Amino acid sequence: MVVPAPTPAPESATAPTSTTSRGPAEPTAEPELPVALVAVQVPLPHLDRGFEYRVPAEMDAGAVPGARVKVRFSGREVDGFVLERRAKADHVGTLAPLRRVVSPEAVLTPEIAGLARAVADAHAGSLADVLRLAVPPRHVRAEKALTARPPTPPAEELPAPDEEPWARYPAGPSFLRRVRAGEGPWAAWSALPTVDPTLDWPAAFASAAAATLASGRGVVLVVPDHRDVARVEAALVTALGPGRHVRLTADQGPQARYTAWLSILRGHVQCVVGTRAAAYAPVHDLGLVGWWDDGDDLHAEPRAPYAHMRDVLRLRASHTGAALLVGGLARSVAIEQWVAEGVVREVVADVPERRALARVHVVGEGHDEERDGPGARAHLPSAAWRAAHAALQRGPVLVQVPRRGYLPSLSCQGCRAPARCPHCHGPLALPGPGAPPACRWCGRTPTDYTCPECGSHRLRSSVVGARRTAEELGRAFPGVPVRTSGSPEVLERVEGTPALVIATPGAEPPADGGYAATLLLDAWASLDRPALDAGEEALRRWLTAAALTRDAAAGGVVVLAGAPLHTPLPVVEALVRWAPEWFAGRELAERAELSLPPTVWMARVTGALSAVRGFGDDMVAATRAADVPLERLGPIPVGDEDAHLLLRAPLADAATATAALGAVRRTRSARKDRDAASVRIGVADVT
Repeated sequence: MVVPAPTPAPESATAPTSTTSRGPAEPTAEPELPVALVAVQVPLPHLDRGFEYRVPAEMDAGAVPGARVKVRFSGREVDGFVLERRAKADHVGTLAPLRRVVSPEAVLTPEIAGLARAVADAHAGSLADVLRLAVPPRHVRAEKALTARPPTPPAEELPAPDEEPWARYPAGPSFLRRVRAGEGPWAAWSALPTVDPTLDWPAAFASAAAATLASGRGVVLVVPDHRDVARVEAALVTALGPGRHVRLTADQGPQARYTAWLSILRGHVQCVVGTRAAAYAPVHDLGLVGWWDDGDDLHAEPRAPYAHMRDVLRLRASHTGAALLVGGLARSVAIEQWVAEGVVREVVADVPERRALARVHVVGEGHDEERDGPGARAHLPSAAWRAAHAALQRGPVLVQVPRRGYLPSLSCQGCRAPARCPHCHGPLALPGPGAPPACRWCGRTPTDYTCPECGSHRLRSSVVGARRTAEELGRAFPGVPVRTSGSPEVLERVEGTPALVIATPGAEPPADGGYAATLLLDAWASLDRPALDAGEEALRRWLTAAALTRDAAAGGVVVLAGAPLHTPLPVVEALVRWAPEWFAGRELAERAELSLPPTVWMARVTGALSAVRGFGDDMVAATRAADVPLERLGPIPVGDEDAHLLLRAPLADAATATAALGAVRRTRSARKDRDAASVRIGVADVT
């Protein structure tokens, strides 16, 4: 009998083309926990839950809780995270298998997974949206390059925390000692300005971090921008030594950010400082969460579910038992509410310490009007000019201007009505000397402007920008160097020699030894913003600039120009007294009387008018069933097609109202409503 030769298999079905014979593969035993609960990265609200998948035997070792995986979902391959492994599935039927384990690294720790779920629930959002912010994208090169590092020195080798930055605050040393003892106090700290870097707020944060690390626990510090990160980093190196902390910001680049994030995850370091991206850092044994300048809008996440960083860190401190420290030169109304509720304790300085700060002079008060006449109400009042002229003999002078550009706002010369573009109704501005007026929205330059109110063809400036101010001051102080700081170029630091530094809010550079004087121009423009927090934000901006001034003993002076004087303003009084806590308490009391946030629960729904109305109707029905008194404000048209609706409920019903809001979002998502609406809880910019 002749046996035919076997037919060769096609190339795709042959064994691996290796020179080494491997033999038949050993059968792999079935996993003890064959079911994986996966958080699928699909942001649709009605799919915001875990889905069960079967774990193939060959993926058993890599599909650990927290690992990244690929799964088949709705006909396509999507990313996901393994939340847990189970011995038995709740689903009745056949489970789809995991497609691939992207990396066996458990990047989603149980603590961060629980935090992300809590943040999503508190803002009626989805877990996928929060995980997109919490866990950075994988970078293979960084994962392979970060080899095992030697463990950090034990806490016993850390230098003792320096209590000197906290000595000016009666409760400061006590807070530091409690943190070092392993306790979890919560504090709202009103920092005093100083030109001494060993006593400034970055040094105080570094001291608190050193006390936490000495207790064997980790630290998360969050600041608004990269300039603040650099200052805190320098203080941490001084207090802790090099190599004991990492920087985590969104602008680091994929590899640098993922390397820093992995260093924290693998326990190489226990201290992280950064911007919003650091709030979810997987620090082991967390002992302290701290952030600076709560009122800065950079702390608010601009993407869904729009969680403010303060809410994220408060939830994290609650879940871990960590200490909480929120510091700032000013105090936001939200933090003042925490103080009023007893959630946090105040860490403030005594009155004598405040009296030693730079003296604040309000232009127009006292004999200014009699001595200067109309010059007291100029863009650069005579009193401000005299203060700057005297200060330039001793050092640099900071000039804060509320707007950038040349003349960013124009109005009618005859009736003072705001000048608007005849094509799109946007605001008209003068981009530079000799240039024609142009629309800030569409860029058109109307050749023959006519005021629709009075028919006048002449325009005047409403607000003077930083460029025009620099031009005016250059002529007023010939021979004095004039430097500008603002978008697109922000100065990091200036020397202590005589110079004029014109800066927009948030771009004020520190000066060596502090500024001899600070001029706050056009105060009315900061107060005239059509927003609920206009006074709160104005005081924060003024204090930020005034804090860079030398103290009274060194001749430091702050001049506030352009403040309305027809009635006493609490925000101006708070600046003169350096009393931001008093102003925040007053604002909170007024908002409580008017039922405004944060004393009530409020959410804003934005979208097409039909979608907003439908959402409001569904929300009323959901809250009526839960016996929650819900109030609808609007909808109000926004632009040509969109509208927004405000929903208000008592603060005691916040949890129930949020749950109802989330249920409505899921229901409308499952119905596949054509017109989508975005939802934001915790509205701070009510106009």
